[in-house]
Amino acid sequence: MFENFLYAISVVFLWENIVLIIVGTAIGMVFGALPGLTVTLAVTLVLPFTFDLSPESGIILLTGVYCSGTYAGSISAILINTPGTPSSAATAWDGYPLTQKGRSLEALSVGLHASVIGGLISAVALIFFAPMLAKTALAFGPPERFALTFFGLTIIARVSGVSLSKGLISALFGLLIASVGVDPIMGVPRFSFNTFYLYGGVGMIEVFIGIFAIAEIFNQIGKRAVMAQHSKSDSQTKTIRWKEIVPHYWTVVKSSVIGIIIGVVPGTGGSIASFIAYDEAKRSSKEPELFGKGSLEGIAAAESANNGVTAATLIPTLTLGIPGNTVAAIFLGALLIHGLTPGPQLFVNQGGLMYTIMVSFIMANIVMYFQGRLALKWFDKIVNIPSSILLPIILTMCLVGAYTISNSLNGVIVALIFGCVGYAMIKFEYPSAPMVIAIILGGMVEESMRQSLILSDGSPMIFLTRPLSLAFFVLTIFVTFSPMVIKQWKKRRNGGGQA
Repeated sequence: MFENFLYAISVVFLWENIVLIIVGTAIGMVFGALPGLTVTLAVTLVLPFTFDLSPESGIILLTGVYCSGTYAGSISAILINTPGTPSSAATAWDGYPLTQKGRSLEALSVGLHASVIGGLISAVALIFFAPMLAKTALAFGPPERFALTFFGLTIIARVSGVSLSKGLISALFGLLIASVGVDPIMGVPRFSFNTFYLYGGVGMIEVFIGIFAIAEIFNQIGKRAVMAQHSKSDSQTKTIRWKEIVPHYWTVVKSSVIGIIIGVVPGTGGSIASFIAYDEAKRSSKEPELFGKGSLEGIAAAESANNGVTAATLIPTLTLGIPGNTVAAIFLGALLIHGLTPGPQLFVNQGGLMYTIMVSFIMANIVMYFQGRLALKWFDKIVNIPSSILLPIILTMCLVGAYTISNSLNGVIVALIFGCVGYAMIKFEYPSAPMVIAIILGGMVEESMRQSLILSDGSPMIFLTRPLSLAFFVLTIFVTFSPMVIKQWKKRRNGGGQA
């Protein structure tokens, strides 16, 4: 192990590989920050450039793109209320309200530091716990995935705002949108209206562009108000500092661990990790009332969790040959292109390469931190642009981003439709967060539930007879009802004390 680790350090610190990491993180940051240009797209486009490189150099380049692209989705989420990646949706809930209050650089700073810490903790987990965590991931079948994603759906109740009924209506609408497309089990089109574009379902990124960005643009135009801008004194005095993350260190560590645990489970990913970590942070926070209105703790939880997933997704990929998410699948393809077959023997036969991948994650997060420090002050100046100039630019970027995903006008139409839906939700005070959670988790919940019922010949007892799924259901019940029980207990205790 020690020899492989030394070999990995010697390879990663070759000047040409350092250049590849710098280039990769820069590409990932651009793609992640622009609405519609996802980290998956960035890694896919960079993949052909690795064919002529050595396996170590090729993976190092992809690692830089992956880590930086995952983080950079928070930039547009905070500044213009448009998650650059689906896993940054939770970041927008608190990031954009802070931008409206003139605290965008502070929010960006917390997002950067939380992302770097989450990524580094994930990389350390990849180095020390890969084989052990891979065995845990192997134990997750459809029942366990259903219990985990169902647990994620319980967050809806806590992000519904003051009206639970409106939150549930929003969530049901999201589940309806998630059901559009070809049935995952039977292969029958549903709600596609004989439109080929809808056979693959409603594009998630197009929906997010509409719900978050275009709806906010319509809202700003409707109010005839300017977008939130920093004062000059704020821009001049605020700097990116580590001490802004110190009050939230426990939230960051806890959320990073949540991201790692969820990351090793194939088929989940950063979205569910950020939602669960956000909900846990709100539950345990001393100031839960700030969540959704501009909480730095909420940003820290979401960003450390979705970056904690990055290296963890490669644990089942490298040890079992099972990609944890779409980006991990591209990594798997890169290894196969270079004649390497992932699995337990890969650690025996190519130990140096395996540790090179692990060390490259650490290096990528360090480079990402310094690039982020340089880039964020320039990104922060976006909110100082007059709204008469900024709004058309953002709208154009959103529509171009929606077009590039499918290379057709269908994506643009979907984004505009959901822009109108999002605007109506703002006007009638329906929360968008429950709908976003339902859209992201709805497909996973349905598929894993139906697969489980097929395995058990239709018996729902399969969810209660398997220890891991039962544990998640018990956790779901505890998290859902414990706040109400505690509230009633305190009410009775205070009532008894007054008596």
